[in-house]
Amino acid sequence: MLIKVPGWQIPESQVTDESEYRNRHRTLSRRGFLQAGTALGAAGAFPHVLGASRQLLTHDGDGGATPGWMNEKLANIVLGEPSSKEAVTPFEHVTRYNNFYEFGTGKDDPSENAQGFQTDPWSVEVSGEAQETGKFTLEDIVGPHGLEERIYRLRCVEAWSMVVPWIGFPLADLIKRFKPTSNAKYVRFETLYSPSQMPGQRSLFTSIDYPYVEGLRMDEAMNELAFIAVGLYGNALPPQNGAPLRLIVPWKYGFKSIKSIVKISFHERRFRTTWEKSNASEYGFYANVNPSVDHPRWSQASERRLPGSLFSSNRIDTLMFNGYAEQVAHLYKGMDLARYY
Repeated sequence: MLIKVPGWQIPESQVTDESEYRNRHRTLSRRGFLQAGTALGAAGAFPHVLGASRQLLTHDGDGGATPGWMNEKLANIVLGEPSSKEAVTPFEHVTRYNNFYEFGTGKDDPSENAQGFQTDPWSVEVSGEAQETGKFTLEDIVGPHGLEERIYRLRCVEAWSMVVPWIGFPLADLIKRFKPTSNAKYVRFETLYSPSQMPGQRSLFTSIDYPYVEGLRMDEAMNELAFIAVGLYGNALPPQNGAPLRLIVPWKYGFKSIKSIVKISFHERRFRTTWEKSNASEYGFYANVNPSVDHPRWSQASERRLPGSLFSSNRIDTLMFNGYAEQVAHLYKGMDLARYY
């Protein structure tokens, strides 16, 4: 099935060079948190058709390999023709520079501590103001959807950024399947709570009220950019990147893109999210990327684009809504975005 990719996409021609990808691939394999697979085509990570014969990067340890049905879906992605131009962040940085406090507060803690994370079996509980509710397996959630590539900017509230080639499907398509009622004004997402697997939930960052909760207004969730990711670089998500499924909301700061989702619920009234409860003056519900509204402790006017050291000159100006204003600005018409941050 040919997937038409809209103009906000970033082209596969900008993906990491093949030889560079192979070298990183072997390095990661030696460290043992990903298994080696074949290179992914002429552009490095995305051939126009990802052949079913290629070996996928999979989880090591007790988590086991990616389920066969997911491998089949990942092996049959057909890419459209993107248009905008921006260099994709190298694979190694995307998979080894992560904020996922459930696995530790250091940027490399998640890749070290998530080895063996169990993602099969996995289920998602759907509840609240919707006609179709209950507990669904991962295959129930992902199976009916064709997977597509979306290369999005990812802007962290800490003023660093990446460009990531995600694999997944529109959040709106998933929401429609649950048939929300007219009372559903907000969508709530919840991360797995498993202290035995997630050391950060028991000791490393206990000031957070786990399980992690995030949410969107319904019109935000139904926007064309909101995305459920199940992979990156053409492969299943590694645990440190939010396996087996996570939210991607590219016009908002990265903490809104909740990982390892196990619950989705529909609500009439707005609820408080995890970071909002922890420090509402710094991490509001909306968290739209806004270069004119500084974090209380640093400027948001520019960002450090990875790769690059903390003191490098690899800084770029931050764009309103992370560069996606054309697609999302209408959602906030009339709102004071310095107040509703």
